[in-house]
Amino acid sequence: MNVSRTGVILAVCAGAVLLSGVAGARNRARVLAGGQPGDSGYQLKKKIKIGGEGGWDYLTFDSATRRLFISRGAKVIVVDVDADKVVGEIPDTPGVHGIALAPELNKGFTSNGRGNNVTVFDLKTLATLDHVPTGENPDAIVYDPAMKRVFTMNGRSKDATAIDAQTGHVDGTIALGGRPEFAAADGKAHVYINIEDKSEIVELDSKKLTVVSRWPLAPCEEPSGLAMDTHNRRLFAGCHNKMMAVVDADSGKVIATPPIGQGVDANAFDSGTRFAFASNGDGTLTVVREESPAKFTVVEDVATQRGARTMALDPKSHEVYLVTAEFGPRPEPTTENPQPRPPMIPDTFTVLVLAR
Repeated sequence: MNVSRTGVILAVCAGAVLLSGVAGARNRARVLAGGQPGDSGYQLKKKIKIGGEGGWDYLTFDSATRRLFISRGAKVIVVDVDADKVVGEIPDTPGVHGIALAPELNKGFTSNGRGNNVTVFDLKTLATLDHVPTGENPDAIVYDPAMKRVFTMNGRSKDATAIDAQTGHVDGTIALGGRPEFAAADGKAHVYINIEDKSEIVELDSKKLTVVSRWPLAPCEEPSGLAMDTHNRRLFAGCHNKMMAVVDADSGKVIATPPIGQGVDANAFDSGTRFAFASNGDGTLTVVREESPAKFTVVEDVATQRGARTMALDPKSHEVYLVTAEFGPRPEPTTENPQPRPPMIPDTFTVLVLAR
């Protein structure tokens, strides 16, 4: 995931209608198509104002400590979601994109896109323990508990770096044949990776560090976020042509493509509610119910806020966390800057907490 995508998403969304109108229009469209809109029960519980300057990317939630990790520029900020305040930060993470946690090792890991490395930190104290080199522009990062390895998805070098989470040793680099986005581990020594520029999913053997399978995602285009139902072996890829590709993790077959909002950048799956989520930059959270391993139904689009494109899920409380800010009008395009970004209004960066 590239932080620069923020501007593209916001530019697309700048002329959008009111959020409630977006959700209502999509639900009405389903009624006209013969399906009745459902009700996920999700609504905005509260907002936690963070403020400050700078963009953001992935979020990660630690259920044990009720702390939300937010990548932001050259640092990761840590928010206590019950106390509604920032309780710490991990500095010196230039161009940070993602955060992976290994609770059993009491370690966390950040992928630093401009540093071409991973920061290893103590999960309790947040103190930096080490820096580990990676490929070029590490973007998403995922922890595989089966092999106790961390994998970074390196966008510029189009490969993945495998790191021993216990020692910090680089175990290998795997060529992916395209630009990787997000990834998901199944807990059985397999890691699945979205290849954005090829519209594919690559399956890695996380023990042998080899590519096992490569599956086309058509009609999905430019997959971004990825989540997994490890029990039913289903992958949920958020696609930029406004659909969620549901994929069989054993055969690679695309089973369903329920519609989602515009500008998706993250996906999640809650095994307790059987809901799959897509957070969309147009200001909606699409909720899809897994009726069975073969049937997936859009429940509704919950109104969030423009720009809230990344999220984290707490599987215990079933709360969903998103971040965004308020933006001014988009500047007029110029020859030098044909797609200008809407400027962020200072001190408006906020965490949105959605609950049932």
